[in-house]
Amino acid sequence: MTVAQVIDGVALSKQLRQQISDRVSQLKQQGITPGLAVLLVGDNAASQVYVRNKIKACEDTGFKSVLEQYPATLTEAELLQRVQALNQDLSIHGILVQLPLPEHIDGQKVIEAISPAKDVDGFHVASAGALMVGQPGFWPCTPYGCMKMLESIGYALRGKHAVVIGRSNIVGKPMALMLLQQHATVTICHSATADLGHMTRQADVLIAAVGKQNLVTADMVKPGAVVIDVGMNRNAEGKLCGDVDYEGVKHVAGWITPVPGGVGPMTITMLLMNTLEAAEHELPHA
Repeated sequence: MTVAQVIDGVALSKQLRQQISDRVSQLKQQGITPGLAVLLVGDNAASQVYVRNKIKACEDTGFKSVLEQYPATLTEAELLQRVQALNQDLSIHGILVQLPLPEHIDGQKVIEAISPAKDVDGFHVASAGALMVGQPGFWPCTPYGCMKMLESIGYALRGKHAVVIGRSNIVGKPMALMLLQQHATVTICHSATADLGHMTRQADVLIAAVGKQNLVTADMVKPGAVVIDVGMNRNAEGKLCGDVDYEGVKHVAGWITPVPGGVGPMTITMLLMNTLEAAEHELPHA
């Protein structure tokens, strides 16, 4: 029985981060150190882990990183004021406000307060609009990482049918637009899709991004398809798992990403890439 080839996000991240480190060294020789500011409000345990990983990745690749932690009682006005100050700070090239925010703070309002030139998460309406019309701008890190994984296996998307399960502003929608830019035929499925299996069985590339354990089973996958699992869930034993039944699907798919060790490391790598590019914009253009 054949088993799908694994797209190793850890190995690919390592390779890309080495390239990022080299570009950071070149920038430093010209007097620019890429700077990322991360703002964390409240004490969400998962957010604290994500933030720690982002800061460590910055340090490992030679970035300047600033972590600002605030209590959950911080007001929206105070947070907006802090974002404005960072917009003006020339040593900071990227601003990241860790989501979710406490309920009394309007997350979208905070994202819109970030200068589009420093929106390294790619969540600002200006970034979303640039992606929509095919202009240069920052791409959201998770779907950007998925595109890099497809690129790493030399997968040509032109004319292929890509099915995206999930329609969030963070993954599903931007993912569909990126696939479209590469001339794939794209279908977006979600909780109101009538017959999910009927749709997914048509997919040459299947991307699952809903956060529901074992949503995609072997009988839902076209033989030889590329399956990218963006889901992050905990199973009954508390182990990290994705949206795809990995053990079943790996015997049908041609390529598959594991959880953990697949898309996760790529998300942070693309955040570094976006921050690096924001810093490179400072260079005098020849």
